[in-house]
Amino acid sequence: MVTMMAAISGSVFFCSAQASDISLAIIGPHEYDLPVDFKPFNVFVQYGDGNAAGSVYDSHGARRGHGGSHTWAGSSKYVHFRSFDAIPHVGFAFEVIQSESYVLANGKNYGGLGGATIGPAAWIKPTKNSTFGIQTFMITPRGTRDTLSSNYWSNLSSFMFDYEWTHFSFDGDLGAVVASTKHVRNQHSYKPGNVFFTNLRFGWKATRSLEPFLAFDWQNVGGLYDNTLGHSVKDSNSREAALGVGAMWTLNKHISLTARYSHSVEGRNTPETDAYYVKFVYLWQ
Repeated sequence: MVTMMAAISGSVFFCSAQASDISLAIIGPHEYDLPVDFKPFNVFVQYGDGNAAGSVYDSHGARRGHGGSHTWAGSSKYVHFRSFDAIPHVGFAFEVIQSESYVLANGKNYGGLGGATIGPAAWIKPTKNSTFGIQTFMITPRGTRDTLSSNYWSNLSSFMFDYEWTHFSFDGDLGAVVASTKHVRNQHSYKPGNVFFTNLRFGWKATRSLEPFLAFDWQNVGGLYDNTLGHSVKDSNSREAALGVGAMWTLNKHISLTARYSHSVEGRNTPETDAYYVKFVYLWQ
């Protein structure tokens, strides 16, 4: 059960939080170290992150010390894990995530609930020490405030993998976000660009309960296309890469806690990442 606890410590998740715009940046070590042929169980996860973006990257990739913001975000997630006798050696999960956020920028502050994320995941274990799977989520267009609403539906899908050694672990994903057209009354119609991302985690199993890890997150966002005017919006595309360091504590077979700090190393047309992440997990059957 301790291995299972580590396996679902973050599992499958879309990070809609604004502390970093990099998709799935919240994942930690053993994120995809998932079991197969198990009895159904449930997980509640509370994510939290904050970003003190004092600088932004311009269109040439230079860091500018203005236009930043402070953001705090959370996501509450419920996941149901199960397997089926009729489909042996395959694991499944279905989850519902509700995002929360608070923003302080340009002398204004606001907070509330963002869109919800809903969807399934499935995986296999090619070997006893490895996992490979796919996850796909729909993200709703509306939050409790206009500033927290994307005003378009989107789908995040990614491949996920994990490999376990005696003293080390390696987790990662590779995916994309595809969005529908953005329609807001009395405004232009826009088509958001496609998003491509990857998240990698390399952990050292220092003890049975403590695992320090290194993190790498990368994302490339295509620019907006103005359907009304028939041309692309200047400097609406972006790119960012961030490195981080953190640790995961497995307190017992039901509870774990993960914390991490990350900072941008390269970017374009985006606020820098200068962020901390925390994750609390509770498992029950």
